Amino acid sequence: MELSGNSRILRKPSWLKTQVPSGRNFLAVKEIVERHKLHTICSSGHCPNMNECWGASTATLMILGDTCTRSCKFCNVKTGRPLPPDPDEPRRVAQSVKLLNLKHVVITSVDRDDLHDQGARHWAGTIKAIKELIPATTIEALIPDFDGKEELILQVIAEGPEIVSHNLETVRRITPLVRSRAKYDTSLKVIRCIAASGVVAKSGIMAGLGETREEVLETLSDMRNSGARVATIGQYLQPTRNHLPVVEYIHPEVFDFYREEGLKMGFRHMECGPLVRSSYKAEKHVS
Repeated sequence: MELSGNSRILRKPSWLKTQVPSGRNFLAVKEIVERHKLHTICSSGHCPNMNECWGASTATLMILGDTCTRSCKFCNVKTGRPLPPDPDEPRRVAQSVKLLNLKHVVITSVDRDDLHDQGARHWAGTIKAIKELIPATTIEALIPDFDGKEELILQVIAEGPEIVSHNLETVRRITPLVRSRAKYDTSLKVIRCIAASGVVAKSGIMAGLGETREEVLETLSDMRNSGARVATIGQYLQPTRNHLPVVEYIHPEVFDFYREEGLKMGFRHMECGPLVRSSYKAEKHVS
């Protein structure tokens, strides 16, 4: 089935139902995020786990603004010409992590192909600010591909995040239809660079875009052979009618199958399920 030509709208199955965000902790996190003018992939990406994570006083923070220079067909983050990076953002992010009393924080970002270093220095400064203010907090850096430039990837790693993650997003065959600039082999190069540095390497993909089980297993094998120790697989959910449609809602038993196969391949942690996202229960992945 061609992704671009699929106009069929599938009804969501019962296992994809989530709660409406609410509760004291959720509102406290929301207040801190808004007061400090933070961007979160939780809200920008319409994450289905936002209620669970914010309710537990955790969040995935997105740096370098809320506008991406790429236009991937699965992503709800807005695209366009971003504003210059806010030099005060690293300090504000660190203070917010402290206010949220996070033991583990995930930092991600939009792609900034407009910058000469694609945002690597800003990434490094943010991690450094968190480490200096709250050294006990562990950090996962969910990075863009930096066009595979190892000197930029290593600039981020040098500040000491415990986990560095980069998502393949989908299988090799579908990558050109889903990602606007990133390439499958470039992402594997990023994973190899992360793993070679000695830090925990992590990656993830979405399911339900028309991939086969064999392709998913091949992708997991590519991740593992590149040095990834942690992998995530979750259901793709169409953010708006302007994004790629869902080809299939994957049954929870299939996600269980992927988890077992990944563990057989030697992954230390496998998070697989309809509502799993790359930062879901990320605190478990440090060791």
